[in-house]
Amino acid sequence: MTAGPVDSETLLKGGAGYFLYHSIGMFRDKARLIQQGLSEYTNLWSKPDDSQWPQALAIRQKFIDRWRALIHADAGTLTTSDNVTTALYSLFGSLPAAMLKGRRVLVAADCFPSLHFLLAGLAQRCGFILDTVPLRPGEAWVRDEDFLSQWNGDVAVALLTQCTSTASYRSDIASLVAHARSVGSLVGVDITQGVGLLPFDVRAPEVDFTVSTSLKWLGGTSGAGILHVRSGLLSQCSPELRGWFSQENPFSWALDAFEYASDARRFDHGTPSIVACAGTLPVLEWHAQQNQSERLAHNRRLASKIIAAADAMGLPLVSPREEGRRGGSVMIRLPASVDTREVIGRLRATGVYADCRGSTLRLSPGDLTTDAGVDRLFTNLRLALTNP
Repeated sequence: MTAGPVDSETLLKGGAGYFLYHSIGMFRDKARLIQQGLSEYTNLWSKPDDSQWPQALAIRQKFIDRWRALIHADAGTLTTSDNVTTALYSLFGSLPAAMLKGRRVLVAADCFPSLHFLLAGLAQRCGFILDTVPLRPGEAWVRDEDFLSQWNGDVAVALLTQCTSTASYRSDIASLVAHARSVGSLVGVDITQGVGLLPFDVRAPEVDFTVSTSLKWLGGTSGAGILHVRSGLLSQCSPELRGWFSQENPFSWALDAFEYASDARRFDHGTPSIVACAGTLPVLEWHAQQNQSERLAHNRRLASKIIAAADAMGLPLVSPREEGRRGGSVMIRLPASVDTREVIGRLRATGVYADCRGSTLRLSPGDLTTDAGVDRLFTNLRLALTNP
């Protein structure tokens, strides 16, 4: 028996069965807003006069200001980055050698893999020891208490993940940052899987740096990442990836007079990319106008429905059951005997969009997802599992 046909155009085109907010966020006006931003950029960039760069840099600054407002970052502490990996590279490449050499950098085994790949490569060159806190056997996320048990005064930098991409585990950022202050470590947070849905304030508690993209719950474009660095740390940072835009005055071209900008612009380097900022700015402006409490409540209600349906099918929950310890996604474990590619393909054919990491089915209900979408997900998931 195969999954039934899609019973409404809304399920296919309206997003009712869209569960991929952990990958790319969606909302009703997304296409129009991104097109609007890119169209405005196209028009200004194609006008044969001398106004292109002032207008383009103004778009980038508005993008920065929107992000600052979103995470409550002070003026001059945030700049753009292509992605979280380049943001973290810029940060580590800016720290004094003596701060890292011979000391540990602490990270959890369930961090975003790209960041671990980067840190593993930097460890030998920068002279630090990469210490990865492991998962307990059979568990899906690294416990905060295990992270804390490996964290003492020889940890130079600890990288936290607000919400994990594999279990949607939400770290207790407040207690982890308090520990960082007690032992004198720098502490940074990757907020990619939470920002736009869950509130985050870089000042409460105060973190040393923050990295993210605009892709997921925010619904922006790829390439629209950010790096935030606490103002008190900025003066100690000398980014090795630097260029003419790293200066207070980019048009100071004296080869023997380079001097870093006094603020986060020191993390800029060559000619900045504007296109991703242009495409994402209207999305950030849309997001700022939404009722965030209602958006989160919608997610929580559908997440509870997903958990109840998984329980009814006897499918183990991979994410925390406690709402306060969970991000916006719900992960459930499919039987090991199941071909997950086949399952995802059959769901896709019915207008239900999700993905798997190994045997873990990742489900993230967002703005466009509806009760009908959740019902259709589990109707067809049951068919796929009982009639392979």
